[in-house]
Amino acid sequence: MFRRCGTPFRVIAPAALAVLTLGLAASAQDVSLKSLVTPSTIISKDGHVVTFAIHGFIEFKSLAELFPYIKSQAERWKPEQIGDAQRSQLQRQLLRRGIESRIISMTDERPLELLVTHTTQELQEALTRVKEPVPSGYAEGFLAVQEKWKHSLNCWSASPSIQGRVLSNWYPIQEGIQLYGATYDSTEHFWQAVKYQPDVAIADVVDLLHALEARTWASWLERLDRDPSVYLPNAYAVEFLRYNLAPDRLRWFREELDRNGVRPADRARQLQQRGNTPFRFSAYQEKVLWGDLADLFHLVYTFSPPEDPIRTMLAEHHFDAIYLGDRRMGFISEEFRSLMLEIWKVKYLQMPRFREVIRSIPMEIRLEHFLNDGDSPDIPIPVYVGYLNQIRELARAPRATGERP
Repeated sequence: MFRRCGTPFRVIAPAALAVLTLGLAASAQDVSLKSLVTPSTIISKDGHVVTFAIHGFIEFKSLAELFPYIKSQAERWKPEQIGDAQRSQLQRQLLRRGIESRIISMTDERPLELLVTHTTQELQEALTRVKEPVPSGYAEGFLAVQEKWKHSLNCWSASPSIQGRVLSNWYPIQEGIQLYGATYDSTEHFWQAVKYQPDVAIADVVDLLHALEARTWASWLERLDRDPSVYLPNAYAVEFLRYNLAPDRLRWFREELDRNGVRPADRARQLQQRGNTPFRFSAYQEKVLWGDLADLFHLVYTFSPPEDPIRTMLAEHHFDAIYLGDRRMGFISEEFRSLMLEIWKVKYLQMPRFREVIRSIPMEIRLEHFLNDGDSPDIPIPVYVGYLNQIRELARAPRATGERP
Protein backbone atom coordinates (compact mmCIF):
# COMPACT_ATOMS: atom_id res chain seq x y z
CA MET A 1 0.00 0.00 0.00
CA PHE A 2 1.26 3.45 -0.73
CA ARG A 3 -0.08 6.84 0.16
CA ARG A 4 -1.61 9.12 -2.41
CA CYS A 5 -1.73 12.62 -1.03
CA GLY A 6 -1.84 11.30 2.51
CA THR A 7 -4.70 8.89 1.80
CA PRO A 8 -4.25 5.09 1.53
CA PHE A 9 -4.47 4.18 -2.16
CA ARG A 10 -4.58 0.46 -2.96
CA VAL A 11 -3.67 -0.75 -6.44
CA ILE A 12 -1.11 -3.46 -5.60
CA ALA A 13 -1.83 -7.00 -6.71
CA PRO A 14 -1.49 -9.91 -4.21
CA ALA A 15 1.72 -11.10 -5.88
CA ALA A 16 3.26 -7.66 -5.50
CA LEU A 17 2.20 -7.56 -1.86
CA ALA A 18 4.07 -10.80 -1.29
CA VAL A 19 7.22 -9.17 -2.65
CA LEU A 20 6.74 -6.19 -0.35
CA THR A 21 6.25 -8.44 2.66
CA LEU A 22 9.65 -9.99 1.97
CA GLY A 23 11.25 -6.55 1.56
CA LEU A 24 14.70 -6.02 2.97
CA ALA A 25 14.60 -3.43 5.76
CA ALA A 26 17.94 -1.62 5.66
CA SER A 27 19.02 -0.06 8.93
CA ALA A 28 21.18 3.04 9.28
CA GLN A 29 24.25 0.77 9.50
CA ASP A 30 23.84 -1.57 6.55
CA VAL A 31 22.70 0.29 3.44
CA SER A 32 24.83 -0.93 0.55
CA LEU A 33 24.86 -0.51 -3.20
CA LYS A 34 23.32 -3.98 -3.47
CA SER A 35 20.46 -3.10 -1.12
CA LEU A 36 19.95 0.26 -2.81
CA VAL A 37 19.28 -1.30 -6.24
CA THR A 38 17.16 -4.14 -4.80
CA PRO A 39 13.55 -3.08 -5.47
CA SER A 40 12.09 -4.45 -2.23
CA THR A 41 14.57 -2.64 0.02
CA ILE A 42 12.97 -0.38 2.63
CA ILE A 43 15.50 2.10 3.98
CA SER A 44 15.22 3.27 7.57
CA LYS A 45 16.99 6.03 9.46
CA ASP A 46 16.70 6.77 13.18
CA GLY A 47 13.91 4.24 13.43
CA HIS A 48 11.81 5.79 10.66
CA VAL A 49 11.21 4.61 7.11
CA VAL A 50 12.78 6.91 4.51
CA THR A 51 10.01 7.44 1.97
CA PHE A 52 10.20 9.00 -1.47
CA ALA A 53 7.53 10.36 -3.77
CA ILE A 54 6.18 10.93 -7.25
CA HIS A 55 4.76 14.40 -7.92
CA GLY A 56 5.72 15.35 -4.38
CA PHE A 57 2.65 13.81 -2.71
CA ILE A 58 2.33 10.16 -3.81
CA GLU A 59 4.63 8.42 -1.36
CA PHE A 60 6.38 5.04 -1.45
CA LYS A 61 8.55 3.03 0.90
CA SER A 62 10.33 0.92 -1.72
CA LEU A 63 10.86 0.79 -5.46
CA ALA A 64 8.88 -2.46 -5.55
CA GLU A 65 5.96 -0.42 -4.23
CA LEU A 66 6.45 2.05 -7.08
CA PHE A 67 6.12 -0.51 -9.90
CA PRO A 68 2.35 -1.22 -9.50
CA TYR A 69 1.69 2.52 -9.40
CA ILE A 70 3.52 2.98 -12.71
CA LYS A 71 1.48 0.14 -14.20
CA SER A 72 -1.77 1.65 -12.90
CA GLN A 73 -0.93 5.01 -14.46
CA ALA A 74 -0.13 3.45 -17.84
CA GLU A 75 -3.41 1.53 -17.79
CA ARG A 76 -5.67 4.31 -16.51
CA TRP A 77 -5.98 5.91 -19.97
CA LYS A 78 -7.98 4.41 -22.82
CA PRO A 79 -6.23 3.77 -26.19
CA GLU A 80 -8.14 6.66 -27.75
CA GLN A 81 -6.85 8.98 -25.02
CA ILE A 82 -3.12 8.27 -25.31
CA GLY A 83 -1.23 6.19 -27.87
CA ASP A 84 1.23 3.37 -27.25
CA ALA A 85 4.25 5.62 -27.68
CA GLN A 86 2.97 8.15 -25.14
CA ARG A 87 2.05 5.33 -22.75
CA SER A 88 5.56 3.88 -22.93
CA GLN A 89 7.09 7.31 -22.48
CA LEU A 90 4.94 7.89 -19.37
CA GLN A 91 6.13 4.61 -17.85
CA ARG A 92 9.78 5.48 -18.49
CA GLN A 93 9.37 8.96 -17.06
CA LEU A 94 7.67 7.75 -13.88
CA LEU A 95 10.30 5.06 -13.36
CA ARG A 96 13.15 7.53 -13.80
CA ARG A 97 11.49 10.05 -11.49
CA GLY A 98 10.87 7.40 -8.85
CA ILE A 99 14.47 6.18 -8.93
CA GLU A 100 15.78 9.73 -8.69
CA SER A 101 13.43 10.51 -5.80
CA ARG A 102 14.67 7.35 -4.03
CA ILE A 103 18.28 8.52 -4.47
CA ILE A 104 17.93 12.27 -3.82
CA SER A 105 16.35 12.03 -0.40
CA MET A 106 15.42 15.06 1.69
CA THR A 107 16.15 13.14 4.90
CA ASP A 108 18.93 10.67 4.12
CA GLU A 109 22.15 11.38 2.21
CA ARG A 110 23.29 7.75 2.07
CA PRO A 111 21.58 6.73 -1.21
CA LEU A 112 23.23 9.59 -3.11
CA GLU A 113 26.55 8.99 -1.36
CA LEU A 114 26.48 5.35 -2.44
CA LEU A 115 25.69 6.24 -6.02
CA VAL A 116 28.37 8.90 -6.50
CA THR A 117 31.11 7.00 -4.64
CA HIS A 118 30.85 3.91 -6.85
CA THR A 119 31.96 3.53 -10.43
CA THR A 120 29.60 3.03 -13.32
CA GLN A 121 30.92 -0.52 -13.67
CA GLU A 122 30.23 -1.27 -10.01
CA LEU A 123 26.68 0.02 -10.37
CA GLN A 124 26.15 -2.04 -13.53
CA GLU A 125 27.39 -5.17 -11.78
CA ALA A 126 25.08 -4.58 -8.82
CA LEU A 127 22.14 -4.12 -11.19
CA THR A 128 22.91 -7.37 -13.04
CA ARG A 129 22.75 -9.24 -9.72
CA VAL A 130 19.21 -8.07 -8.93
CA LYS A 131 17.01 -11.19 -8.70
CA GLU A 132 13.64 -9.53 -8.21
CA PRO A 133 11.33 -8.58 -11.12
CA VAL A 134 12.00 -5.09 -12.50
CA PRO A 135 10.34 -3.12 -15.29
CA SER A 136 12.03 -2.28 -18.57
CA GLY A 137 14.48 0.60 -18.19
CA TYR A 138 15.25 -0.06 -14.50
CA ALA A 139 19.03 -0.35 -14.92
CA GLU A 140 19.13 2.53 -17.38
CA GLY A 141 17.29 4.71 -14.88
CA PHE A 142 19.88 4.13 -12.15
CA LEU A 143 22.77 4.73 -14.53
CA ALA A 144 21.22 7.99 -15.79
CA VAL A 145 20.67 9.26 -12.25
CA GLN A 146 24.27 8.39 -11.32
CA GLU A 147 25.65 10.20 -14.35
CA LYS A 148 23.55 13.30 -13.63
CA TRP A 149 24.44 13.63 -9.96
CA LYS A 150 28.15 13.00 -10.33
CA HIS A 151 28.20 16.36 -12.13
CA SER A 152 25.47 18.31 -10.28
CA LEU A 153 24.95 20.30 -7.11
CA ASN A 154 21.52 20.14 -5.48
CA CYS A 155 20.70 23.69 -4.38
CA TRP A 156 18.32 23.62 -1.42
CA SER A 157 18.16 24.85 2.14
CA ALA A 158 19.43 21.63 3.79
CA SER A 159 22.18 20.88 1.29
CA PRO A 160 25.38 19.43 2.80
CA SER A 161 27.21 21.96 0.62
CA ILE A 162 27.44 25.57 1.79
CA GLN A 163 27.06 26.76 -1.79
CA GLY A 164 23.97 24.57 -2.22
CA ARG A 165 22.35 26.17 0.83
CA VAL A 166 23.25 29.72 -0.17
CA LEU A 167 21.82 29.22 -3.65
CA SER A 168 18.47 28.21 -2.18
CA ASN A 169 15.64 30.76 -2.23
CA TRP A 170 15.17 29.90 1.43
CA TYR A 171 18.61 31.17 2.43
CA PRO A 172 18.11 33.88 5.12
CA ILE A 173 19.60 37.26 4.18
CA GLN A 174 20.61 38.95 7.41
CA GLU A 175 20.70 42.44 5.93
CA GLY A 176 17.49 41.80 4.00
CA ILE A 177 17.00 42.20 0.28
CA GLN A 178 15.35 45.23 -1.33
CA LEU A 179 12.85 44.25 -4.00
CA TYR A 180 10.19 46.46 -5.61
CA GLY A 181 10.22 49.06 -2.86
CA ALA A 182 10.13 46.73 0.16
CA THR A 183 12.61 44.69 2.20
CA TYR A 184 12.33 40.92 2.50
CA ASP A 185 14.12 38.36 4.68
CA SER A 186 14.88 36.09 1.71
CA THR A 187 13.98 35.79 -1.94
CA GLU A 188 11.47 33.12 -0.87
CA HIS A 189 9.65 35.70 1.25
CA PHE A 190 9.25 37.94 -1.78
CA TRP A 191 8.25 35.12 -4.12
CA GLN A 192 5.40 33.97 -1.89
CA ALA A 193 4.29 37.43 -0.71
CA VAL A 194 3.85 38.71 -4.27
CA LYS A 195 1.14 36.09 -4.84
CA TYR A 196 -1.15 38.22 -2.66
CA GLN A 197 -2.44 41.45 -4.19
CA PRO A 198 -1.50 44.34 -1.82
CA ASP A 199 -5.09 44.95 -0.67
CA VAL A 200 -5.81 41.31 0.27
CA ALA A 201 -6.44 41.13 4.02
CA ILE A 202 -6.39 38.15 6.36
CA ALA A 203 -10.17 38.42 6.65
CA ASP A 204 -10.38 37.83 2.87
CA VAL A 205 -8.10 34.80 3.14
CA VAL A 206 -10.17 33.28 5.95
CA ASP A 207 -13.43 33.89 4.03
CA LEU A 208 -11.99 31.99 1.08
CA LEU A 209 -10.88 29.12 3.29
CA HIS A 210 -14.40 28.85 4.71
CA ALA A 211 -15.79 28.79 1.16
CA LEU A 212 -13.40 25.98 0.19
CA GLU A 213 -14.28 24.02 3.35
CA ALA A 214 -17.98 24.29 2.64
CA ARG A 215 -17.61 22.49 -0.68
CA THR A 216 -17.16 18.82 -1.64
CA TRP A 217 -14.27 18.56 -4.10
CA ALA A 218 -14.44 14.94 -5.28
CA SER A 219 -16.27 15.59 -8.57
CA TRP A 220 -14.22 18.74 -9.24
CA LEU A 221 -10.99 16.75 -8.91
CA GLU A 222 -12.40 13.83 -10.89
CA ARG A 223 -12.86 16.17 -13.85
CA LEU A 224 -9.10 16.89 -13.79
CA ASP A 225 -8.21 13.24 -13.25
CA ARG A 226 -10.10 11.78 -16.17
CA ASP A 227 -8.62 13.92 -18.96
CA PRO A 228 -4.99 13.05 -19.82
CA SER A 229 -4.58 16.33 -21.70
CA VAL A 230 -5.24 18.08 -18.36
CA TYR A 231 -3.76 15.67 -15.84
CA LEU A 232 -0.49 14.61 -17.48
CA PRO A 233 1.02 18.07 -18.06
CA ASN A 234 -0.30 19.27 -14.68
CA ALA A 235 0.14 16.17 -12.52
CA TYR A 236 1.95 17.97 -9.69
CA ALA A 237 -0.68 20.74 -9.59
CA VAL A 238 -3.54 18.22 -9.50
CA GLU A 239 -1.92 16.20 -6.70
CA PHE A 240 -1.17 19.45 -4.86
CA LEU A 241 -4.85 20.39 -5.10
CA ARG A 242 -5.99 16.95 -3.95
CA TYR A 243 -3.76 17.17 -0.88
CA ASN A 244 -4.54 20.76 0.06
CA LEU A 245 -8.30 20.63 -0.56
CA ALA A 246 -8.69 17.90 2.06
CA PRO A 247 -10.76 19.13 5.04
CA ASP A 248 -7.95 18.55 7.53
CA ARG A 249 -5.53 20.55 5.44
CA LEU A 250 -7.91 23.49 4.97
CA ARG A 251 -8.49 23.53 8.71
CA TRP A 252 -4.71 23.44 9.26
CA PHE A 253 -4.28 26.64 7.21
CA ARG A 254 -6.81 28.47 9.41
CA GLU A 255 -5.23 27.16 12.60
CA GLU A 256 -1.76 28.25 11.47
CA LEU A 257 -3.01 31.76 10.77
CA ASP A 258 -4.51 31.89 14.25
CA ARG A 259 -1.38 30.47 15.84
CA ASN A 260 0.75 33.18 14.27
CA GLY A 261 -1.41 35.92 15.72
CA VAL A 262 -2.39 37.67 12.50
CA ARG A 263 -5.34 40.06 12.66
CA PRO A 264 -8.29 40.21 10.23
CA ALA A 265 -7.30 43.68 8.98
CA ASP A 266 -3.64 42.76 8.38
CA ARG A 267 -2.55 42.75 4.74
CA ALA A 268 -1.13 39.37 3.67
CA ARG A 269 1.65 40.74 1.48
CA GLN A 270 2.77 43.33 4.00
CA LEU A 271 2.93 40.72 6.78
CA GLN A 272 5.58 38.84 4.81
CA GLN A 273 7.78 41.89 4.30
CA ARG A 274 10.48 42.75 6.81
CA GLY A 275 9.06 44.97 9.53
CA ASN A 276 10.54 46.08 12.81
CA THR A 277 11.50 42.49 13.66
CA PRO A 278 13.35 40.45 11.02
CA PHE A 279 12.31 36.87 10.27
CA ARG A 280 8.81 36.96 11.70
CA PHE A 281 8.13 34.07 9.36
CA SER A 282 10.75 31.50 8.44
CA ALA A 283 11.35 30.53 4.83
CA TYR A 284 9.70 27.20 5.64
CA GLN A 285 6.57 29.01 6.83
CA GLU A 286 6.67 31.13 3.70
CA LYS A 287 6.49 28.00 1.58
CA VAL A 288 4.12 25.70 3.47
CA LEU A 289 1.77 28.34 4.89
CA TRP A 290 1.76 31.51 2.79
CA GLY A 291 3.00 29.94 -0.44
CA ASP A 292 0.88 26.79 -0.43
CA LEU A 293 -2.19 28.80 0.58
CA ALA A 294 -1.74 31.30 -2.25
CA ASP A 295 -0.95 28.51 -4.72
CA LEU A 296 -4.14 26.75 -3.65
CA PHE A 297 -6.27 29.82 -4.37
CA HIS A 298 -4.54 30.54 -7.70
CA LEU A 299 -4.79 26.92 -8.86
CA VAL A 300 -8.44 26.54 -7.92
CA TYR A 301 -9.11 29.68 -9.96
CA THR A 302 -7.02 28.38 -12.88
CA PHE A 303 -8.66 24.94 -13.07
CA SER A 304 -12.26 25.94 -12.30
CA PRO A 305 -14.77 26.33 -15.16
CA PRO A 306 -15.66 29.95 -16.01
CA GLU A 307 -19.17 29.57 -14.62
CA ASP A 308 -18.01 28.18 -11.25
CA PRO A 309 -18.99 30.59 -8.41
CA ILE A 310 -15.75 29.84 -6.54
CA ARG A 311 -13.82 31.21 -9.49
CA THR A 312 -15.75 34.46 -9.31
CA MET A 313 -15.12 34.71 -5.57
CA LEU A 314 -11.39 34.14 -6.03
CA ALA A 315 -11.24 36.79 -8.75
CA GLU A 316 -12.98 39.28 -6.45
CA HIS A 317 -10.18 38.71 -3.94
CA HIS A 318 -7.52 39.12 -6.68
CA PHE A 319 -6.40 35.50 -7.00
CA ASP A 320 -7.01 35.64 -10.73
CA ALA A 321 -3.47 36.90 -11.40
CA ILE A 322 -0.24 38.19 -9.87
CA TYR A 323 -0.28 41.95 -9.23
CA LEU A 324 3.00 43.84 -8.93
CA GLY A 325 2.89 47.60 -9.35
CA ASP A 326 1.08 48.21 -12.62
CA ARG A 327 1.83 44.69 -13.88
CA ARG A 328 -0.78 41.96 -14.02
CA MET A 329 0.67 38.51 -14.73
CA GLY A 330 -1.00 35.13 -15.08
CA PHE A 331 -0.12 32.76 -12.24
CA ILE A 332 0.91 30.10 -14.74
CA SER A 333 2.70 32.34 -17.22
CA GLU A 334 6.16 32.95 -18.62
CA GLU A 335 5.98 36.56 -17.47
CA PHE A 336 5.52 35.58 -13.83
CA ARG A 337 8.21 32.90 -14.07
CA SER A 338 10.69 35.42 -15.46
CA LEU A 339 10.22 37.46 -12.28
CA MET A 340 12.47 34.89 -10.58
CA LEU A 341 15.31 35.89 -12.87
CA GLU A 342 14.68 39.56 -12.06
CA ILE A 343 14.98 39.08 -8.31
CA TRP A 344 18.02 36.83 -8.69
CA LYS A 345 19.75 39.64 -10.57
CA VAL A 346 19.56 41.61 -7.33
CA LYS A 347 20.77 38.77 -5.10
CA TYR A 348 23.51 37.42 -7.35
CA LEU A 349 24.62 40.42 -9.39
CA GLN A 350 24.15 43.37 -7.03
CA MET A 351 24.99 41.77 -3.67
CA PRO A 352 28.74 40.99 -3.75
CA ARG A 353 28.73 38.22 -1.15
CA PHE A 354 26.16 36.16 -3.04
CA ARG A 355 27.75 36.87 -6.41
CA GLU A 356 30.99 35.50 -4.96
CA VAL A 357 29.30 32.23 -3.99
CA ILE A 358 27.63 31.54 -7.32
CA ARG A 359 30.76 32.54 -9.24
CA SER A 360 32.86 30.07 -7.25
CA ILE A 361 31.10 26.97 -8.56
CA PRO A 362 32.90 25.57 -11.65
CA MET A 363 30.87 25.63 -14.84
CA GLU A 364 31.30 21.88 -15.30
CA ILE A 365 29.07 21.42 -12.23
CA ARG A 366 25.41 21.88 -13.15
CA LEU A 367 23.23 23.63 -10.60
CA GLU A 368 20.12 21.55 -9.93
CA HIS A 369 17.07 21.59 -7.66
CA PHE A 370 15.41 18.26 -6.93
CA LEU A 371 13.24 17.62 -3.85
CA ASN A 372 11.16 14.45 -3.56
CA ASP A 373 10.11 14.76 -7.21
CA GLY A 374 8.16 17.86 -6.26
CA ASP A 375 7.53 20.48 -8.91
CA SER A 376 5.97 23.92 -8.84
CA PRO A 377 3.11 25.19 -11.00
CA ASP A 378 4.24 28.81 -10.74
CA ILE A 379 7.78 28.07 -11.93
CA PRO A 380 8.41 24.48 -13.07
CA ILE A 381 11.69 23.00 -11.83
CA PRO A 382 13.29 22.80 -15.32
CA VAL A 383 12.64 26.54 -15.76
CA TYR A 384 13.94 27.27 -12.25
CA VAL A 385 17.11 25.27 -12.89
CA GLY A 386 17.61 26.95 -16.25
CA TYR A 387 17.42 30.39 -14.63
CA LEU A 388 19.84 29.33 -11.89
CA ASN A 389 22.48 28.26 -14.38
CA GLN A 390 21.82 31.36 -16.48
CA ILE A 391 22.33 33.70 -13.54
CA ARG A 392 25.64 31.99 -12.76
CA GLU A 393 26.82 32.75 -16.29
CA LEU A 394 25.85 36.40 -15.80
CA ALA A 395 27.61 36.54 -12.42
CA ARG A 396 30.80 35.14 -13.94
CA ALA A 397 30.83 37.73 -16.71
CA PRO A 398 33.58 40.40 -16.29
CA ARG A 399 31.06 43.21 -15.80
CA ALA A 400 27.94 41.55 -14.47
CA THR A 401 25.19 44.08 -13.84
CA GLY A 402 21.52 43.90 -13.02
CA GLU A 403 18.91 46.55 -12.72
CA ARG A 404 17.38 46.72 -9.27
CA PRO A 405 13.63 45.95 -9.29
